[in-house]
Amino acid sequence: MVSVPAAANSETCRAIWGAAELDAMAREARTPKVHDWLVNYVVKKHPHAEDLRPAWLADPDPVVASAGWALTTHRVAKQPEGLDLAGLLDVIEAELKDAPDRLQWAMNHCLAQIGIEHAEHRARAIDIGERLQVLKDYPTSPGCTSPFAPVWITEMVRRQQDGS
Repeated sequence: MVSVPAAANSETCRAIWGAAELDAMAREARTPKVHDWLVNYVVKKHPHAEDLRPAWLADPDPVVASAGWALTTHRVAKQPEGLDLAGLLDVIEAELKDAPDRLQWAMNHCLAQIGIEHAEHRARAIDIGERLQVLKDYPTSPGCTSPFAPVWITEMVRRQQDGS
């Protein structure tokens, strides 16, 4: 178990932990909220994030792999240079439908982000979502955007075009 200093915050955590400690914590954090906090507030901002991303993507543990997809989704949105977006869509197309829940959610987020951010891949991302139907029936509150990729992509692109 990796110990956390009592006064630790995400900035001090990035300074004191290396890639091996982050990897161990990602494997130990089984509660979704804890795992999401670790990935989003510590790992994404850590200098070793890009070292961990491809290793985690390929990890057989679906929880660890979901962290790799979360890091990839962040790259798709913020720093897509060097990513093989068509290759990511190939993997998503082949594996999304049968992925375990947390991994499926992370892969679906990446699918939507590719469609939202990259117009040249938008039609394919929407098509993949339509064919696979992942999260199509997910309960969505009125006024909220569905996580069903075709709806999510279309709505976010509309908002970007409207400037809202």
